[in-house]
Amino acid sequence: MLDNMTDCEEAEGGPNSQGDGNPKESSPFINSSAASDAEKSQQYDGKNMALFEEEMDTSPMVSSLLSSLANYSNLPTGSKEHEEAENNEEGARPSKKPVKAPQLGTLMGVYLPCIQNIFGVILFLRMTWMVGIGGVFGSFIIVFMCCSTTMLTAISMSAIATNGVVPAGGSYYMISRSLGPEFGGAVGICFYLGTTFAGAMYILGCIEILLIYIVPQMAIFKIEGLEGAEAEAALLNNMRVYGTIVLSFMALVVFVGVKYVNKLALVFLACVILSILAVYAGVIKTALDPPVFPVCILGNRTLLSKGYDICAKVIEIDNDTVTTKLWRSFCDSDSLNATCDDYFTNNNVTEIQGIPGVTSGILAENLFGNYLEKGMFLEKRGLSSDADPDSPPTTGSNRYVLADITSFFTLLVGIYFPSVTGIMAGSNRSGDLRDAQKSIPIGTIAAITTTSTVYISCVVLFGACIEGVVLRDKFGEGVNGNLVIGTLAWPSPWVIVIGSFFSTCGAGLQSLTGAPRLLQAISRDGIIPFLRVFGHGKANGEPTWALLLTASICEIGIIIASLDAVAPILSMFFLMCYMFVNLACALQTLLRTPNWRPRFKFYHWALSFLGMSLCLSLMFICSWYYAIVAMGIATCIYKYIEFCGAEKEWGDGIRGISLSAARFALMRLEEGPPHTKNWRPQIMVLVSVDAEQNVEQPRLLSLTNQLKAGKGLTIVGTSVQGTFLDNYTEAQRADQSLRKLMETEKVKGFSQVVISSNLRDGTSHLVQVGGLGGLKHNTVMVGWPKNWKQPEYHQEFRNFIEVVRETTMASMALLVPKNIHSYPSNSERFTEGHIDVWWIVHDGGMLMLLPFLLRQHKVWRKCKMRIFTVAQMDDNSIQMKKDLIIFLYHLRIDAEVEVVEMHDGDISAYTYEKTLIMEQRSQILKQMHLTKNEMEREIQSITDSSRGSIRRKNPPGLRSQRSTDDAASVAERPEDEVQLIHSKNASTPTSPTSLNPPTADNKGADKGQTANAGTIKDLFNMKPEWENLSQIDVRRMHTAMRLNEVITKKSKEAKLVLLNMPGPPKNRVGNENYMEFLEVLTEGLNRVLLVRGGGREVITIYS
Repeated sequence: MLDNMTDCEEAEGGPNSQGDGNPKESSPFINSSAASDAEKSQQYDGKNMALFEEEMDTSPMVSSLLSSLANYSNLPTGSKEHEEAENNEEGARPSKKPVKAPQLGTLMGVYLPCIQNIFGVILFLRMTWMVGIGGVFGSFIIVFMCCSTTMLTAISMSAIATNGVVPAGGSYYMISRSLGPEFGGAVGICFYLGTTFAGAMYILGCIEILLIYIVPQMAIFKIEGLEGAEAEAALLNNMRVYGTIVLSFMALVVFVGVKYVNKLALVFLACVILSILAVYAGVIKTALDPPVFPVCILGNRTLLSKGYDICAKVIEIDNDTVTTKLWRSFCDSDSLNATCDDYFTNNNVTEIQGIPGVTSGILAENLFGNYLEKGMFLEKRGLSSDADPDSPPTTGSNRYVLADITSFFTLLVGIYFPSVTGIMAGSNRSGDLRDAQKSIPIGTIAAITTTSTVYISCVVLFGACIEGVVLRDKFGEGVNGNLVIGTLAWPSPWVIVIGSFFSTCGAGLQSLTGAPRLLQAISRDGIIPFLRVFGHGKANGEPTWALLLTASICEIGIIIASLDAVAPILSMFFLMCYMFVNLACALQTLLRTPNWRPRFKFYHWALSFLGMSLCLSLMFICSWYYAIVAMGIATCIYKYIEFCGAEKEWGDGIRGISLSAARFALMRLEEGPPHTKNWRPQIMVLVSVDAEQNVEQPRLLSLTNQLKAGKGLTIVGTSVQGTFLDNYTEAQRADQSLRKLMETEKVKGFSQVVISSNLRDGTSHLVQVGGLGGLKHNTVMVGWPKNWKQPEYHQEFRNFIEVVRETTMASMALLVPKNIHSYPSNSERFTEGHIDVWWIVHDGGMLMLLPFLLRQHKVWRKCKMRIFTVAQMDDNSIQMKKDLIIFLYHLRIDAEVEVVEMHDGDISAYTYEKTLIMEQRSQILKQMHLTKNEMEREIQSITDSSRGSIRRKNPPGLRSQRSTDDAASVAERPEDEVQLIHSKNASTPTSPTSLNPPTADNKGADKGQTANAGTIKDLFNMKPEWENLSQIDVRRMHTAMRLNEVITKKSKEAKLVLLNMPGPPKNRVGNENYMEFLEVLTEGLNRVLLVRGGGREVITIYS
């Protein structure tokens, strides 16, 4: 077992496998392939280990184990593969450089990368607008909620990251190994899509800064002179064109050399830090000397800065009143008596300071939100306005600062959340860290604390320093087209503009670098088959195909072109990823798996659950329809991996929760037997295997599948003769054969193989110990013993009868399909026909339930159900039929009903003859302990004498005049005497030549018809032999023949006949007779399912 386990581990993650490509999977533990046989022999040499010599192949010495652990490789993704590729191509190259061990610490490896990824485009382009729209209170709630989510996620991630060695692979590795391949693949793809759309968002932010704040003249689609939707469309088209150009350039840079991106990362980080410091410096300066950023207000409406040169209607020049550019914007001419806009005429122009300073008390005005509809004016609170809503403007409306989108609280959450993502940057570099278990928690939590402090302080400071109409001015149209956060910066707005431009460029490059590697890691895991092509790349491991796919998906975000529309998309994917990180930690903590031993101790399942709830809430707060789409994508990927993906066993938490749920359910089942409404057949299928360990009657599993509309337990069991030590390999082969057949027949259940000294005991053990706890089988299905009349098969039917006795003793139901080879396969379909139920005795309702379950399957769906019951002489058959119809109505079962009357009749001579033959055969089989040849000769002689006696005492006249009620009318001739003789050369018995059953010619004979005198004389001559027969056996044979006659008449053409199975004899003396009774009872029927109830009600009329 240890060998098998180790082989699986190496196959999953070895260097040459299609596993996840992570060095962790090349286990340093048992049977490491790194050590050669010669090295092993040297390690194990010595007399001190002689006691353990035989186990050295499977259990290494501690010294070699510790050596392997000390030399454990924890290289970044791709480094190890690249090194091995060089070795394979060039052989032993003397000048080969050794791969450097990871040397990054907490500051450079985790803290600064997280800072760079968290601070991004939203802080510079949308933070001020969010404070202006949502107010300080609303923005504080948004920031606190989002930062709390990331902090809780970081705590959960720290616990997972410190629970063992974290190889290169980062967050995807942690999620997939904690939640399993299905969740891991789904969340990995979501994280990949989030990272890819983040790249698109950064590129769009970069283009927005370039075209609006740096060089507006570069716009291909000119915006000047356009209004409303036309101006918006022109801006978006510019974003699409330049975004595609920048994306292509960045993808080329990433393709040519990732090392340049990594070297520039510090430069970009410096730009971010300098920009933030410039903002704080500007805030301090506003307290001492507020900058001059005038904003012109008409009434209470903010005016476009490009619409005026002087914030006044008229000015005095040399005692002459001259109109300004603002006048000409609202009036039809330059003259003072021109016709002007009513609002312009009725309201005054006011100039206010855009940045009054931190000591101005503007904070009180900005505390509460001011949400706007698209196209509304940006109005200053506290200023009077004389507006006539019925008076339309006389000139164009391109004079005020207008809201470009409809804003509301949930929109702000979706736009802001990407500014707190990036907490995985440290864990993604886990392969480069000197001590990942120490650096990841400290660096990540410190980075989140720092950024959260900056964000919260920015919310308060922006509200305390900047005028509300300027805050709500998204593109700075009222302050000469300046970046609003830049107006606050010191020493110049250009510090923020240039710094934010380079930081967005760097963040876009980082996204285009990280996303393809994440996709490559998922592809190399092999859990999503159609992504395997993206696991390939250049010789050094660079993911070329993954980069191409990433650029293509990123182009979708570029085509959307609106930063405000792309931000909620990536918020969904990141929130889903964070949600599952929290779920993984909570799950592992609650399950208390033995391997869950994180070094990071400051976690709790309640914190993880709170973080998961926050993530789910934020998903629907941001955008409920995006949330549904994201969850739909994840669900589709999950189901795809479940049905089509590679099966991986990673010791994940989902497997652990399955075990815990199974244990809990089993313990609940132990509380008592199930209610009748919950009863369903839990079937133990007993099959036999041949010498090659193949199942001899595969149709038993087909029938089981057709019965499993009840969705109960299925156990397929067989026994192998021998001892456990000698026959374990055969048992394993038999188990594989059972599993393969179950998969072919689509039977969902378990296989069980028992090794026993004899097959009888093995079958008994299966019946006794199958199942676990309350989840045990309540029904046994066993095939009819083949050729049971032949002497060499007599042990088979004895075993069969013992199974019947054991199931009766254990109060289990028993299903015995006869002629199983004629049963339909799962691919066959019956387009018409009947399923006939012969309800002779009530044994709990199994006979009613089984046809209902069968008709749920497509094989039997078109068949109709008929129920026959037998009325005796003193029964009211008409009332029985009415009662049965009412009973079936209450059971909600549709079936035709027929009551068959069976009157008491005299026992026919044919019945006596059948019983005589049966007992003669029994005596032969009991008394014969001879060799095979002697047995055949003795049986032949006894049979010949018996045949002669019957011919003398049973002339043809008697058979021709026998009435229907005195003899069983069957279609097939019984194989009685001839099967006493077993020929060496013939595998099947010859056709019978002696006793013939009654023919159909005498069916119309009257019941009271008597035999002729000669016949009566012959009957008296036979009487001495009949008197020696057991009267009980005679009556049983009579019942079997009468029932068979009726069943054959009514159900000859039925597709399936279900019949009560009589109980076995209490002593073992009558075993052979019991089999004969069953044979006579079912003679002439094609498909028969003998059913024996378990002694409890299994069907009820109550809801």
